Amino acid sequence: MLNLSREILYRQVQLSCRCYSSNARTVKLFIDNEFIESKSQQFSDVHNPATNEVVCRTPDATTEEMENAVKSAKKAFETWQSSSVMTRQGLILKYQALIRENFEPLTKILVEENGKTTADAEGDILRGLQIVDHCAGMPSYLLGESMHNISTDMDTISYKVPLGVTASICPFNFPAMVPLWTFPISIMCGNTMVLKPSERVPSAAMVLADLFKKAGAPPGLLNIIHGRKEAVNFLCDNPEIKAVSFVGSDTAGSHIYDRCGKNGKRVQCNNGAKNHCIVMPDANKNKTISQIVGAGFGAAGQRCMALSVVVFVGQSKEWIGEIVNAAKKLNVNAGHVKGADLGPVISAASKQRILKLIQSGADEGAEILLDGRNIKVPGYENGYFVGPTVISNVKTDMQCYKEEIFGPVLLCTSVDTLDEAIALINRNPYGNGTAIFTTNGASARSFVNKVEAGQIGVNVPIPVPLPMFSFTGNKKSFFGDNHFYGKQGINFYTQPKTVTQLWRAEDSSNIASATAMPTMK
Repeated sequence: MLNLSREILYRQVQLSCRCYSSNARTVKLFIDNEFIESKSQQFSDVHNPATNEVVCRTPDATTEEMENAVKSAKKAFETWQSSSVMTRQGLILKYQALIRENFEPLTKILVEENGKTTADAEGDILRGLQIVDHCAGMPSYLLGESMHNISTDMDTISYKVPLGVTASICPFNFPAMVPLWTFPISIMCGNTMVLKPSERVPSAAMVLADLFKKAGAPPGLLNIIHGRKEAVNFLCDNPEIKAVSFVGSDTAGSHIYDRCGKNGKRVQCNNGAKNHCIVMPDANKNKTISQIVGAGFGAAGQRCMALSVVVFVGQSKEWIGEIVNAAKKLNVNAGHVKGADLGPVISAASKQRILKLIQSGADEGAEILLDGRNIKVPGYENGYFVGPTVISNVKTDMQCYKEEIFGPVLLCTSVDTLDEAIALINRNPYGNGTAIFTTNGASARSFVNKVEAGQIGVNVPIPVPLPMFSFTGNKKSFFGDNHFYGKQGINFYTQPKTVTQLWRAEDSSNIASATAMPTMK
């Protein structure tokens, strides 16, 4: 397959995808390793954000269909929990290879349904694939702990054991990465999973499921349902589901965290964000401006680690004009067009919300230095495009500052000192990520020690950790105890089982029963 041309490869995968799509219109469910036509009468249209054309429909799975998915996962868990770690590793290695072989067609699916540029879609898949790569080495991370002769003739052994059926509720902005953040780790830990992709971008998850089946996954390890709030509530409420992973808005995250908690489930929720960076006057100006523009406008600002607010310290505020000039040079176009720097936002409703927040900044006294609201993309006049927008003189009580815009909008504010900048960031309720641009090690160290955010970059605008670490947003940006992927992800999908065993050396013959509390010698 690797030797086929790009277009032949894409057509081949399109043909294989007929198993989950009927006449390229209705997305199917994936239950017990079969692609099943939903009996639902409720659907969500999936639009190509660059053209506003409907490319397929996502069904709202019926209650019976969702229950069947859980039953399949529960049945599979009965045997999968006892599978050897080498069996699991072998499955992941085969899956890893299939994702690489189908990298290009997966990219095209993301561009069509999400609106990403080709480069950004490739990054989406690559960051998910890195998690799968890490899963291939997971046997070492699943090691337990033991102590021989902790007391006379007594040993203690602690194992990591699976939970059972787990669930993943995924967002629209990373159709490949977030599913790959969750189900490979859960399954490698010995669990099974029911996954719900965003109804706006369902097809990437379906292809990932198809490839997982082709890698040799037994029926029931991964099941996929579709739907909106009713499907989310089902996953939160079903008693067979032991843990729920979620990535999305903080409103939905709060709902899921509370509902799962009331039902006694484990839950991890990556929520909204308002990521700041500090620019010190001693920073490397050219590199700083380039990185700010890329981090602020890449993916049309639709990522939870997008750079939203720039805090200029002292004379660095004089660089705002150069940031505007750099942003003007970005090419806004349909994602598949060569040279596009950013594509459309996900929907008409999202575009209107972004435009409203931009206007609110102007109404409250901020200055719009670069206005992307009226951008026109020739040939794609019906697309949901918003051009790069830079707003200066932003105050922390403005609506555009308080809300996550989730669009290509960069807010600028200024202070006199580093301590003022850190205090401004720490007052914000979100804590996903933050960064500082400086050439002064003492300033960087002070920032790292004092700032209250989970992921910190020093001259790195989007400090997302690689898989051997964990995605560690905090404050309002994360609800739960164990974060996504890395060692914390493994802890989330496993529970300890500790065995203390006593085999007295003299027990070769019978001894009298003891009724008192045992003491350690």
